[in-house]
Amino acid sequence: MAEQGPTRNSSLERHVAERYAEAARRVEPELCCPVNYDPRYLKAIPQEVLDRDYGCGDPSAFLRLGETVLDLGSGGGKICFIASQVVGPKGHVIGVDANDDMLALGRGAAPKVAQAVGYANVRFLKGRIQDLALDLDRLDASLGENPPTTASQWQALNAEMEDWRRTAPLVPDASVDVVVSNCVLNLVVPEDKPRLFREIHRVLKPGGRAVISDIVSDEDVPEALQRDPDLWSGCISGALREDRFLEAFEAAGLYGMRLLKRESDPWRTVEGIEFRSVTVEAFKGKEGPCWERNQAAVYLGPFREVSDDDGHTYRRGVPAAVCDKTFRILTRAPYAEHFSPVPPRVEVPPEAAKPFACAGGTRVRSARETKGETYGETTEAGPCCGDGGNCC
Repeated sequence: MAEQGPTRNSSLERHVAERYAEAARRVEPELCCPVNYDPRYLKAIPQEVLDRDYGCGDPSAFLRLGETVLDLGSGGGKICFIASQVVGPKGHVIGVDANDDMLALGRGAAPKVAQAVGYANVRFLKGRIQDLALDLDRLDASLGENPPTTASQWQALNAEMEDWRRTAPLVPDASVDVVVSNCVLNLVVPEDKPRLFREIHRVLKPGGRAVISDIVSDEDVPEALQRDPDLWSGCISGALREDRFLEAFEAAGLYGMRLLKRESDPWRTVEGIEFRSVTVEAFKGKEGPCWERNQAAVYLGPFREVSDDDGHTYRRGVPAAVCDKTFRILTRAPYAEHFSPVPPRVEVPPEAAKPFACAGGTRVRSARETKGETYGETTEAGPCCGDGGNCC
């Protein structure tokens, strides 16, 4: 009889841990999905780290100077060490992994990379990516000093762990600008995946983003393949179907998901199911109330009509009435290049704003709402080029 429930998933987790522990000691080519990294950043990284890179994309290519970056499932640290150089000495990089052998590889290489680049801005923490609040180094130390031997002692330890999560989380709430990951989310067992995406949302700052490279499938992966520990640990049978991968970000409260990169050719095909690498970007920051401040946004095209993650519909060239929160969202990435903001001629102070019914559908904002009902100014011709130059 096939293993089910916690037993099967515990077996999968154990197999993943064992396989990646071995992969930290000995290169395993089958775990690699070929990726072209910027060679400028590889020179500072020790060869033993480069040889044990088991990713499927390069989320570090989408980072910026000065950012605080969290790498989920950091392994030997390759993406962390690339990110270190991209964000520069004023940025910070945190790698999280639960595998002791991989952590040892990354922690051992960190001083060498710091010496090569001239600054140290990378640290590695021990934790499970679906539980970023629990410090596993602290748990290991506690177990070493006072190993529980009775049920009541286990209950006391569980209560203490909950207190650690609350009072001293491994990764605090709203503490990072960017969460990255490279071919790791698919290794998390099914019932933990929703929690994993919620943890990504929790640790991001408002306005922060996730940039995740992972393997997705073009069909649902059948149960028989999911029970195969080699396919699971090989980043195959734990893959989400591509559309459901994007929906998982949305379900966790993120918005603006877009595919930064999608390989047209599959990495592997198993029993007719295609598995390919994608890199997805998603944003945090749509939380909060909706207020009416007489703002509008004009969708620039090219489509006749589009809808956002909150169900607002925008018709090309038509000023849509939006709340203050949506107005601010549409003026930053990933929407800014597709919308022209229309602020009111006379700003409505926040303290004077009234509630805006965002859930009531999208309506057209009349020009008089933004200009004012009594507005009647007549002006001379101005520059039509938009940059103050001579248009004629």
